Amino acid sequence: MTGALLAGLVAGYGIAIPVGAVGAYLVALTARTSLRTGLAAALGVATADGVYALVAVLGGAAAAGVVAPVAVPLRLVSAGILVLLAVRGAVSALRSHRDATARPVTPLPPGRAYAGLLGVTLVNPATVVYFAALVVGGRAGAAVSVPEQAAFVLAAFTASASWQALLAGGGALLGRVLTGPRGRLVTTLLSSAVITAIAVRLVLS
Repeated sequence: MTGALLAGLVAGYGIAIPVGAVGAYLVALTARTSLRTGLAAALGVATADGVYALVAVLGGAAAAGVVAPVAVPLRLVSAGILVLLAVRGAVSALRSHRDATARPVTPLPPGRAYAGLLGVTLVNPATVVYFAALVVGGRAGAAVSVPEQAAFVLAAFTASASWQALLAGGGALLGRVLTGPRGRLVTTLLSSAVITAIAVRLVLS
């Protein structure tokens, strides 16, 4: 059981720590909304990682085999969604900055933030392939009990959730430091540029 917990923690942090487009968007989202919204979005990312960890534990190589033929279309869909999010954030920031009399933007509800980040992360085929490779490579030829499987999935979810929450906390801190309109504009445009660049790299790879 302990081995499964440790393996799940390592797997969860392994997929979560490299900050890509989703991580950058999570930080920017929290900076311009609230910590509550950011934590909901972070939980959405962690839920997707937990789902893929479960799929990998249950399906193993079969899951990776199903995903492989559609990996490229899914990668393109993921990149497209990320670019749309980046453009939407930049346009919203520019409009708010130029029009001082504009009505305040309605804060993104935590439920929508959760669903949005869950959806974006679920269309990333690399996650299920990553977990499948770990499960198959580490447990090939060995029988794994249901409690061990549950421990692995729970640990992977917990590791991902804790890291994403840390990113959300960083975004909230950034939002408090850069409270001025110009500061928020600059950080939003910068994050949109980073997200777009990572999305383009995702397509080219």
